[in-house]
Amino acid sequence: MTERTMPTQDDVLGYFDTLSNWGRWGDDDERGTLNHITDEVRLAAARAVRHGRSVSCAWDVAVPAEMERSTTACPCAADMPGAEHMPSPTFPNDRRWGFSSERLGMTFHGNTVTHVDSPCHIFWDGAMYNGRSHALVDPATGSGWAAVTAAADGIVTRGVLLDVANVRGVPWLEPGDGVFPEDLVEAERRQGVRVGPGDAVLLRTGYGRHRHENGPSGGFTQAGWHASCLPWLHERQVALIGADTPQDVQPSGYRDVLMPVHAVGLVAMGLWLLDNCDLEACAATAAELGQWDFQLAVAPVRFAGTSGSPVNPIATF
Repeated sequence: MTERTMPTQDDVLGYFDTLSNWGRWGDDDERGTLNHITDEVRLAAARAVRHGRSVSCAWDVAVPAEMERSTTACPCAADMPGAEHMPSPTFPNDRRWGFSSERLGMTFHGNTVTHVDSPCHIFWDGAMYNGRSHALVDPATGSGWAAVTAAADGIVTRGVLLDVANVRGVPWLEPGDGVFPEDLVEAERRQGVRVGPGDAVLLRTGYGRHRHENGPSGGFTQAGWHASCLPWLHERQVALIGADTPQDVQPSGYRDVLMPVHAVGLVAMGLWLLDNCDLEACAATAAELGQWDFQLAVAPVRFAGTSGSPVNPIATF
């Protein structure tokens, strides 16, 4: 096996400059790499639908007892109110009808909920994507820059699943295993697909299988993208990346850059991230059909001023 040349910490810190998209689409751009998704790219994504099969790439949002660290959610509550419980006299005064209603509280960032990160999620040296100050994030009103509403019209593009666990011949990568550019190229070769401009690249480490079979893992050690993949993603003009983990391999291997894929990706590149996908059904469908590209649709909730949103990415083959 060819010995890898690993980027040094100085190399990774240099990515903030060499991989920067600041000003690439204008000084007022908040969409970052989503600009790679042109009308032509969306039309090509539609042509990737050959069988009419669609699968979800998200996890159910579970009740608190099943959640991993830093995430809470409320189960739904049911009531059978009569008119005396209602604020309006227009409801009939009987108890034959009822309804269920929810009040949801959620910290979707973390290691559990499938969600999209917008560029304002991470700062570096006090700056967000395209050079805006972190001071534009207000504790009361949220971010005035590069919030999730920059993708209000949705993200529809060609998705490409790279099944690195399968390429390595393992059920899942172990915590702390990094994925490198060589893995991506080998997955392309074996699967007969090539990542191109505007694509969404979904990385399967196999953690979804582990989670289905063993439940969620605790702790912060995880498989994921190594920082050395960032130049490859930049060169291929990828619009969005997703993974069945929260993206970055942990530990990252760099003392001063805890999460380089998040930091360089969001701040320098404006690269949108899909964290905590469940890619097992997508991988099984791709293998069955012998088709590793598909149309991917991601519709963030239009939470004004937020740094992301829970999502249910849909892959249609």
